[in-house]
Amino acid sequence: MTDASTDNTSMPFKQRIGLFLGPGLALLVLLFLDLDPDHVVVTRTAAVAILMAVWWITEAIPIPATALLPVALFPIFGIMTGKDVAATYFNNIIFLFIGGFLMALAMQKWNLHRRIALRIIVLVGTGPFRIILGFMVATAFLSMWISNTATTMMMVPIAMAVIYKLGESFGQKKTGFPAALMLGIAYSASIGGVATLIGTPPNLSFTRIFAIYFPEAPEITFASWFAFGFPLSIFFLLIAWLLLTALFVRRTSVHSTDSPLFRQELRGMGRMTYEQKWVLILFMLMALLWLFRKDIDIGIFTLPGWSGLMPAPQCVDDGTVAILISLLLFVIPSRAEPGDRLIEWTTASRLHWGVILLFGGGFALAAGFKESGLSLWVAKQLTGLSNVTPVLLVASTCTLLTFLTELTSNTATTEMILPLLGSLAVSIRVNPLLLMIPATLSASCAFMLPVATPPNAIVFGSGEVRMADMIKAGIVLNFIGIITITAFVYFLGFSVFDIDLSQMPVWALQE
Repeated sequence: MTDASTDNTSMPFKQRIGLFLGPGLALLVLLFLDLDPDHVVVTRTAAVAILMAVWWITEAIPIPATALLPVALFPIFGIMTGKDVAATYFNNIIFLFIGGFLMALAMQKWNLHRRIALRIIVLVGTGPFRIILGFMVATAFLSMWISNTATTMMMVPIAMAVIYKLGESFGQKKTGFPAALMLGIAYSASIGGVATLIGTPPNLSFTRIFAIYFPEAPEITFASWFAFGFPLSIFFLLIAWLLLTALFVRRTSVHSTDSPLFRQELRGMGRMTYEQKWVLILFMLMALLWLFRKDIDIGIFTLPGWSGLMPAPQCVDDGTVAILISLLLFVIPSRAEPGDRLIEWTTASRLHWGVILLFGGGFALAAGFKESGLSLWVAKQLTGLSNVTPVLLVASTCTLLTFLTELTSNTATTEMILPLLGSLAVSIRVNPLLLMIPATLSASCAFMLPVATPPNAIVFGSGEVRMADMIKAGIVLNFIGIITITAFVYFLGFSVFDIDLSQMPVWALQE
């Protein structure tokens, strides 16, 4: 994200344009449009949404600052009360993110994430094809639990050491191996995040926006999302690996490297420390509690969830688990740093508060769409799409989000689009999940440009990846992603999320 200076003349052109274009378009809507004469707040909400969209896309001001606009403008325009809009910024999804990120910070503090990555790479093998796969598996696994940005920043230095070692030994810097390895890290960081609700911000945005719009719908739990997202992530990761090795790595030009390079790194870390053991135990406990919180219907029998043992099972959610386990990090003492705990507030204060505000802004905007009636108005304008086949709707949704997020924030874009897709689904009488889930997944699958995602930018900045390389691999992977997500929604998503094309769910019709 580009920092904006207080002097407009030093701003990038995109920011300067957006700073004035956003308010200008919003003012035109307010003065010259009357979307619903019986409900003036519909037009006012549209104006605020346009302002936020332009400022998010152009980054005219910092993205988290734009997310605060509903706090100021919704009460002024009579869309929502200040009390109601403020409440949307802090909820169970936010606490899920906070708990997961606290665990990630603890892993990074005690270097557990590096140990996990090296262990996976050592287990996978030592040939160049296996090295790329090992890095991709390690990166994908870590990004299921840690932010894809942090995961990429951790993996790139290890990859650079491998590239240097290979170049020194075999002159392989001239081959496409470095580009394949770096792109593999970037792409797997995004692909791995698809597997879990906390793996990528659009997933969290979806769960909250879906709950706002359809409060009577069954909860999208960590386990249900994982049952769908994990197989998709594994399949997509394998496809990405095959594509990168086919495009960049010629078998005749690549030599094997020595496994001691990784084993020495792992041995150099010594035995697993007391702190690493405790963080790993808590990390595994958190994951297990998420997975088995609610009953799991396997088909021939149902595995009861542990929340059924609680006095009020309906009061417990994934955010409860995240905070409960992460609080133990502040309780268990450290041996390496006597007097300290596994995590101190100085470490915890590194939470991504800007992302939390961005979540809140998206949730507030979604609530404003619903409360004002703008979502219903939009849906009425799109009823003509009712004759389009569902598979084409899903593929079109994937295509729109995939290429739109090449140039915009995937979280901000998701939070703008999901409310509209929910309303569209109700209008054309299809299950809202049929459109909202593919949109959410596609927002994390932009692979073509460095500005699309932080992992892309990080590996591009390493100097080992040319723009042409990223575009060549990324555009192919974008289209593969569109096809893969569409197929998985149809062949797996229908059963996991109980989507039935022959009937509209009752919860989607309830106001």
